[in-house]
Amino acid sequence: MQRRDFLKALGAGAMLASGLSIKSVFANAAPHVVIVGGGVGGATAAKYLKLADPNIRVTVIEKNPVYLRPYGSSEVLNDHIGMDDLEVRYDRLRDRYGIEFLFDMVTGVDPHRRTVRTAGGATLGYDRMIVSPGIQLLYERIEGYSASVAESRIPSAWIPGTQTRLLRDQLHAMRPGGTFVIVAPPNPYRCPPGPYERGALMAEWFKVHNPTAKVIILDAKDSFVPGPSMLLGWNRLYGYNVPERFQEGMPTEGEWPMKIHDAPGMLDWVAGRDGGRVLSVDPASLSVETEAGRFKADVLNIVPPMVAGRVAFELDLVDGRGYCPIDRRTHESTRHPGIHVIGDACVADAMPKSGFSANTQAKVAARAVVDLLAGRDTQAPLWENTCYALAGTEYGLYVADIFRLVDGRITRMEGPRFLPLDASRAQIRIGALYQQNWMRTFTEDCFA
Repeated sequence: MQRRDFLKALGAGAMLASGLSIKSVFANAAPHVVIVGGGVGGATAAKYLKLADPNIRVTVIEKNPVYLRPYGSSEVLNDHIGMDDLEVRYDRLRDRYGIEFLFDMVTGVDPHRRTVRTAGGATLGYDRMIVSPGIQLLYERIEGYSASVAESRIPSAWIPGTQTRLLRDQLHAMRPGGTFVIVAPPNPYRCPPGPYERGALMAEWFKVHNPTAKVIILDAKDSFVPGPSMLLGWNRLYGYNVPERFQEGMPTEGEWPMKIHDAPGMLDWVAGRDGGRVLSVDPASLSVETEAGRFKADVLNIVPPMVAGRVAFELDLVDGRGYCPIDRRTHESTRHPGIHVIGDACVADAMPKSGFSANTQAKVAARAVVDLLAGRDTQAPLWENTCYALAGTEYGLYVADIFRLVDGRITRMEGPRFLPLDASRAQIRIGALYQQNWMRTFTEDCFA
């Protein structure tokens, strides 16, 4: 299916293509859909349910009245944006679409009676529920690390908030010639390019403000997305020597060839095969013990393993892996009928855990809920994901995929995925412009 056709299929018009509205099926009894979690997935699902049929009553239960978007939050660290720029409010979803919001925490659900309880004492009935619980970070999985250490000395800053501010302040106060060490998480994790983009953006900032500083990324993995594209950007901008195993297809001539640098650059990546897996951390000395030895940091940033968010566990939606198994066609939980799970918390096979994935999963789930409430057969889903990343503020990268069901699993469709390694300087610059424009238009699609 062509991309334009795929996007049409996600629109509200396609949801109502049969011409049968929910109101006509349910007479005057408007069905009630409760959405738990008001992030990208939950907000998108709420909006597209109301676009499908304004007669559906939609209530979003979200603990925070202001959402801090995680996508693009590393740009706070290099002062490209401020913390205020991460704030997203729910006013337009409420005023434009009539979506109801309850700012509270969910404490339990009765899937048989189809009721959900909150910490504030509310009990809401629902016909269908969509849960978009996000992630929680498992700090204690790394010896010596903890939530209290992350809040006070070694921030993760993977969920934006006070740790983002702390990490920004630490980086800006780092001594001349200091070392910024990033510990990348194991798979699966939210935002696959994120740790590597973060390292690149700070290397770019250090080139101006602390030119003898160094960035080291420690990693248990041997590859990452967008892989060679990012490594080539590091080579061009920060003196990184691309490992031989990644050099196939790298440009060796033309306007911007890959270089072999005589001296180490300011950014280094220690992969798992080279001993990059972290064994323990010492908060007192800001050092980490790895299979390759000990690394001492002036600023240490650890992104720990992660699983589905707290509420997914409290609603009994997770399996032994810590994520939520679903019927891929509808995103309905295989543990509790009537509850659909989307976003980073769900088991989505080949799909990465990203904001774009959560957005497209929300549209698929919303369409499925509309069909199920109306007594119609659900439609065959398609999903899309595009991850933009920056190797520098004017050096844009991307990975783009379309997914479909194959033998009951979400499977990536074949086709070009990455910015070509021989892309021109103009194409790379355009990629950076696309990334910035995507931030705005994506937020509009989810929250307005």
